[in-house]
Amino acid sequence: MSELDTFPKLLVHHAKQRPHRVAIREKDFGIWQSWTWSQVYEQVRELVCGLSAMGLQHGDKVAIIGDNRPRLYWAMTAVQTLGAIPVPLYQDAATEEMQYVLEHAEARFAFAEDQEQVDKLLEIRDRCPYLEHIIYDDPRGMRFHEMYEKAFLHSYTHTQERGRHYQFDNTGLFPSAVEETKASDTAIIVYTSGTTGRPKGVMLSHNNLIVTARNAIERDGLTDKEEVLAYLPMAWVGDNLFSYAQYYVAGFCVNCPESSDTVLTDLRELGPTYFFAPPRIYESLLTQVMIRMEDAGYLKRWLFQYFMEFAKQVGVKVLDGHEIPFADKLQYQIGRFLLYEPLKNVLGLSCIRLAYTAGEAIGPEIFQFYRSLGINVKQLYGMTEGSVFVCTQLNGQVKPDTVGTPSPQVEMKISDTGEVIFRSPGVFQGYFKNPEATAEAKDAEGWFHTGDAGFFDDSGQLKIIDRAKDVGKLTNGAMFAPKYIENKLKFFPHIKEAVAFGDGRDYATAFINIDLGSVGNWAERRNLAYTGYNDLAGQTAVYDLIEKCIEQVNFDLSQEPHLADSQIKRFLILHKELDADDGELTRTGKVRRRPLAEKYATLIDALYSAQESINVEAAVKFEDGREGVIRATLKIRQTKTFTPLAKAS
Repeated sequence: MSELDTFPKLLVHHAKQRPHRVAIREKDFGIWQSWTWSQVYEQVRELVCGLSAMGLQHGDKVAIIGDNRPRLYWAMTAVQTLGAIPVPLYQDAATEEMQYVLEHAEARFAFAEDQEQVDKLLEIRDRCPYLEHIIYDDPRGMRFHEMYEKAFLHSYTHTQERGRHYQFDNTGLFPSAVEETKASDTAIIVYTSGTTGRPKGVMLSHNNLIVTARNAIERDGLTDKEEVLAYLPMAWVGDNLFSYAQYYVAGFCVNCPESSDTVLTDLRELGPTYFFAPPRIYESLLTQVMIRMEDAGYLKRWLFQYFMEFAKQVGVKVLDGHEIPFADKLQYQIGRFLLYEPLKNVLGLSCIRLAYTAGEAIGPEIFQFYRSLGINVKQLYGMTEGSVFVCTQLNGQVKPDTVGTPSPQVEMKISDTGEVIFRSPGVFQGYFKNPEATAEAKDAEGWFHTGDAGFFDDSGQLKIIDRAKDVGKLTNGAMFAPKYIENKLKFFPHIKEAVAFGDGRDYATAFINIDLGSVGNWAERRNLAYTGYNDLAGQTAVYDLIEKCIEQVNFDLSQEPHLADSQIKRFLILHKELDADDGELTRTGKVRRRPLAEKYATLIDALYSAQESINVEAAVKFEDGREGVIRATLKIRQTKTFTPLAKAS
């Protein structure tokens, strides 16, 4: 076989080199099911033959919709083997979002995990002219029901069975198809989250993903012994890099949780050695810890506070291998026995050798919390168009406010306008059916324009300030970086989401989403009755609680000369949680600033007036598709600000 430059070729390689090594697991009905590399090879080969018998052609697009499931990962490899292109979709996407991607990608085939996804596809099939075949994995709920007796609807097992028969007369089909795959072939089309408009289809080649994955593996010293939990959406490029590209290059084991509800339990059972999570996951884990500590007895709370404070002083030094005094080393070992190791076990992070976070900036305090426990969490800077890895932090050179140095084979520079631009083997082929956007993002010399504002510090590490288009100025000319402020706010477990405003204004303000679990627990311990999110969010005691958090952020901002003028002067707590279904967040949890600013323009104006409250009426969409209306009176509160350090007398 020629060079291992495509995923099908890598599959054949692993099936020969480590046939009996477990390649992938899935938890089903509480039991972990395992498949070896040789078994994965057989599964993919049967599926390739079945798809070929059904007429799948080179260049066809195939939608992949569902939770992280071995059969969906195998479907991706089978599709790539025939030269077709998988197009993963978010499993929680509304039918309208799904329809747009299916139409735009011109998908002929679709793999659906279960009845829920099949139902959504059936609802929009008449509006998707290219869609010819739907293949489903889990048949529960669809057996013996006439609405599912369609000629275009096929079970996964039947497709494989068809493939077993087809390969008898076509014995050379699979090896020939594998050999014909090329590194330059488009391996996947990943749609962006669409923070500023319609999602764009990012075309990534086998070469883009495999070279980037291999470089990262070599830089981080990963081996085929790693255990990874695949729980993030398959439609997100991060999952395709960590749970697919690196999996195929290194040959380690990928584990699929039973469901999104059991991820934390499965995480503890599995004990992964290599882990990736966006900041919101780390924030959520920390919130749960803080809630449990609030409910603990006095002695446990004291021990937690004492040893965590000590860990902040020496934990990171221990992790980075620096020498510390013997007394501190002894005390840290005691803390490790009493708190750090039990806490890591509760979090499911006991076996972690390497963990990454990316997607957006993580709060420095949250970042240091995990590292002080001895968990090797590092930041990376990446994006869909760069096959994820652009900058990473090296061991011993980890800073909370940087994203490291350029990854291997990545050239990077800062443009005259302060924008971060780079080129590398991972830079995408282009946006599908959108040459204008491609030309705007990637110039003729291959430099990709990220749209992020940043600079290199004295040690050569990249520091991202914010999205270039989001960084603004207050009317006095001071810099306003909303994401930086929002991340500081979200460090507090009581604040789930924050949206800061201030560009072109006299001062900064903010919308706050409380964390229902954290604030609800806090309220119950104080015997505060509430009927739901809206009721709890409007209570005076809750406003007092959030105000204290904001005042702490204001104090921290006052110590930073460049952002001291961005202290929050007025805020309100929103009457509802920001939701992707309402167009306020992307499917990856990022705030869609422009749509949100338009939707809540009256609330923003109220923050910059003398009003102390405002009546609001908002339409919401429930999970079952029903729509409703929420009415509330939102309080607007003034907060304390502090004299900037540089101006203090």
